[in-house]
Amino acid sequence: MTGSEFQQKFNIIGKSKAIKDLVDIMMQVSQSDISILLHGESGTGKDVFARAIHGYSNRANHQLVNVNCGAIPEGLLESELFGHKKGSFTGAIDNRKGYFEVADNGTIFLDEIPEMPITTQVKLLRVLETKEFMPIGSETVTSVNVRIIAASHKDLQKEVDAKRFRHDLYFRLKAVTLNIPPLRERREDISLLAEHFAFNYARNNNIEVPYFSHEAGQRLYDYAWPGNIRELKNVVETAIALNKGNTISEEDIIPLLSNPPQTEESRNLPVHLNKPSDALDREMIYRALIEIKKDVMFLKNFAVEQAHSSNSNNNQITVNEVIPLDLLEQEAIKNALNYTKGSKRRAAQLLNISERTLYRKLKEYNIEY
Repeated sequence: MTGSEFQQKFNIIGKSKAIKDLVDIMMQVSQSDISILLHGESGTGKDVFARAIHGYSNRANHQLVNVNCGAIPEGLLESELFGHKKGSFTGAIDNRKGYFEVADNGTIFLDEIPEMPITTQVKLLRVLETKEFMPIGSETVTSVNVRIIAASHKDLQKEVDAKRFRHDLYFRLKAVTLNIPPLRERREDISLLAEHFAFNYARNNNIEVPYFSHEAGQRLYDYAWPGNIRELKNVVETAIALNKGNTISEEDIIPLLSNPPQTEESRNLPVHLNKPSDALDREMIYRALIEIKKDVMFLKNFAVEQAHSSNSNNNQITVNEVIPLDLLEQEAIKNALNYTKGSKRRAAQLLNISERTLYRKLKEYNIEY
């Protein structure tokens, strides 16, 4: 089987070098029984790669059991993994097989393994070393033949250093470590994934497969995708669900993208500008900020003077002197768009708001530009 055939069979979407290299390694290690540690950010699809490894292994005809260690309460995890005997604790009304026994001769995928309690890690280490364990309340040993694939979005070495993860278990699990690249490091795969999710959504909902405009595709390509493939899938499906036509535009995509928080450190760092227009824009922004500061100081002093004057002379302000805030906001938005010649991204920067907020305001005030 070639790498491309492997990808097609196990639904691994991507043409980037990072994915092709990863597939080559997976094909090499899949048919052995060595433990594998998958490391990657949340949403990179670690479960997809675990299924592919199992599906290409000699255990493919047996069961793959998927366990999210972070989703099971700490007090129940040991029972879920290794089973228990009737009466071994309150609520144990029957004998129950654990996931390891269910996965005998197959594979068990332990996702988010750093969330596993230390006491349970000890029993897991024993399974790795002896292929034996004792169900809770049992006096006899149960033998199993199970391959273990573990996954984590955390750095396990740091967890070991912090005494939250056993170093001996870590050394056993990391025999083969596969690093799943985040989506921002395999941008050439974004369009393929978006088209794949769009096709599946259209098929499942009996609608025509939508088309992504060039601007929408570029927006998807430029975005950092902190939520990786999971976030991309949600954005594509939501954009299709909310769209009335058959073309997904940039305006359909932008409101669905989260804005990564700006740290104090990044906020204070100088920005290197390569384009003269960028430098000009920044200079204009600085000048505008200085003018705004002057205006604020003037208004502050004016308000104080008016307060004193009002107290002494009981002067009344007429209703015509009061300007509604929404009108001021509309005027600011129109001025920003006129200055940037319709560039909503630059206008949002000048207004010190996110693009998502700008699009919402345009819709709220029915401003067309």
